[in-house]
Parts: sequence; structure tokens; C-alpha cells
Amino acid sequence: MVQYVLPFVAALIAGALNAVGGGGSFFTVPTLLIVGLDARIANATSTVALWPGSIASVGAYRRELQQQGGLVRLLAGISLIGGLIGALLLLKTPSNVFKAMLPYLLLVATILFALSPRINRYVRRDQASNAPSTRGQRVWVIFLQLIISIYGGFFGGGIGILMLATLGLMGLTNIHEMNAVKTVLAMLINGIAVVTFVVAHLVNWPVALLMAVAAIVGGYGGAAFARRIKPAYVRSFVIATGFVMSLYLFLGT
Repeated sequence: MVQYVLPFVAALIAGALNAVGGGGSFFTVPTLLIVGLDARIANATSTVALWPGSIASVGAYRRELQQQGGLVRLLAGISLIGGLIGALLLLKTPSNVFKAMLPYLLLVATILFALSPRINRYVRRDQASNAPSTRGQRVWVIFLQLIISIYGGFFGGGIGILMLATLGLMGLTNIHEMNAVKTVLAMLINGIAVVTFVVAHLVNWPVALLMAVAAIVGGYGGAAFARRIKPAYVRSFVIATGFVMSLYLFLGT
């Protein structure tokens, strides 16, 4: 019973947090390890469980996506390629090696999450302080997006923050349009990873389906509750959880 109750609760929290700012995987992946899942299966199952929420998020940005459709088309293909490479790398990585890497991956993702306000301030600079994006900048951003996508297909924590930073390099300053592009690209990266994990039979389906339902419920109901709390408190809770879970994984590996 515990092996289903804990993932359900973790996915409820993850769904709510992802709806208001991210950090859901800080709960789901360590929880699946706690209940005894193999490290690679835990990562794949978490990715599958949380992916439907990212699809739902895209619909909220329809208007913004009309403004940045060209940029999405520019980066969509490279995001799919990178996500596939990352997912295949996970399949080739022995479970014991991936488990040893998880504390570091989670710690990096937590630090990125903690630094995200500073990154957001950077990408919200006035348009006057940004030169129009050049061909060289676009090539550089495409390369960075490939690296981020590979990381995203392999693990995924913090990719949204990294993508906001790279979009800022192109001169984008409208945070809503940037979030729209980021959301679509993250959906593509995780989507190709989901397909790869499913084909490779790396998903614990009973747990994944249960968590998917919980994440959707958390995204709709939990977000309303979370918005009543000061955002700083929510962020502090996510960051503290990330560091605690990282420490737990360091001690357990």
C-alpha cells in the first residue's frame, strides 16, 4: 500500500507546484526511489506521470504562441533530437551509475531553481538594453537548446530555467511569450523521452498512471490552494525539499 500512497501524495504536490512555478520532480523521483523502484525506472515513471500536465499548460499560452510561432518552429526539431539523445543515454546508463548521479543532478536542479529569480530578472531586461538577435546568436541558442534538451531527456530538472536564460540571449523580454516557448519545448523534450521510455519498457505503469491522475488533480486543485500562500514561502519549501532530498540521496548512494 505504501508503494502507491507515497507516490500519489508526491504527485499531488508535484502537480500543484508545477502549476505555480515548477520543482515537482524534486518530490516524485526521490519518492519513487524511497518506495524501492530502480533509479532509471523511477526517473522514467516520473517523466511519464508529469508529462500530461505539461500538455495542459500549453493550451494556456495559445495567444503568446501565435507571436513566437517562428521561434518555436526553429527550436522544436532540435529539442526533439536532444530529448531523444538524452533518453537514449539514460537507457545506456547502468542503473547503479545513474543512481550515483542522481544526487548531483537533483542538487544542480535545486540550485538552478533557487537562482531562478535572478535569471528571470536578467531575461526581463528592457528591450532597449538588448540588441536584436543576430544569425550568430541564433546558432549559439540552437546549440545551447540542444545541450539543454539532451539534459532534459536524461533527467530534466531545471530545464525550464535554462531555456528562459537562452531565450534571453535572443533578445526576448516578454516573459509570457518566453514562458510559452519554454513550455512547448519542454513538452516536446519530455514527450520524446516518454515515447522512448515506453518503447524500452522502462515505465512502471500502475504507479505512473496513479501519479498522472494525482498530478492532474494537484495541478487543478492544489494550485488554487498554493496561490493563497506567499510565493516566497512556496519557493522556500521547494528549495528546502530539493536540498533535503539531495542530501538523502547522497547519504543513500
